Amino acid sequence: MVFVTVGTTSFDALVRAVDTEQVKQILYARGYTHLLIQMGRGTYNPTKSHGEDGLVVDYFSFSSSIADHLKSASLVISHAGSGSIFETLRLGKPLIVVVNEDLMDNHQIELAEELAERKHLYCARPQTLHQTIESLNLESLVPYTQGDAKPVATLIHRFLGFPED
Repeated sequence: MVFVTVGTTSFDALVRAVDTEQVKQILYARGYTHLLIQMGRGTYNPTKSHGEDGLVVDYFSFSSSIADHLKSASLVISHAGSGSIFETLRLGKPLIVVVNEDLMDNHQIELAEELAERKHLYCARPQTLHQTIESLNLESLVPYTQGDAKPVATLIHRFLGFPED
């Protein structure tokens, strides 16, 4: 199952990109059978399909928690929100982050590109998503490991004069 999430925002360009026949055919050719799209506040409704000649496609606007969808996904395609990115990486799921170039002062681009450079995920734009999926090599991804904040917290406590544990 491929799970697509745009978070709480509107990112119709991403939803439109995954709703193209080209992307759906590439996903199906790569062995994926289901495409579930969380479309947030977007106004574009993707085409539902029951999988007669390809992917089973369904969508919804919001969910109280996307954690279950992330856990059951074989591949996640996400907007570049840090919460969505790190939740997916912590679960060890392959991730394609699609940058919303319409956002002003988009700091998300730097985060996505840095994590892509470190080979934790793939980074794409809506117009290049089909190429990214086509060239996907999941074996090349490096698992993301969270840093240990304890040494930093200890240093801050020491600096502020708190007693050591």
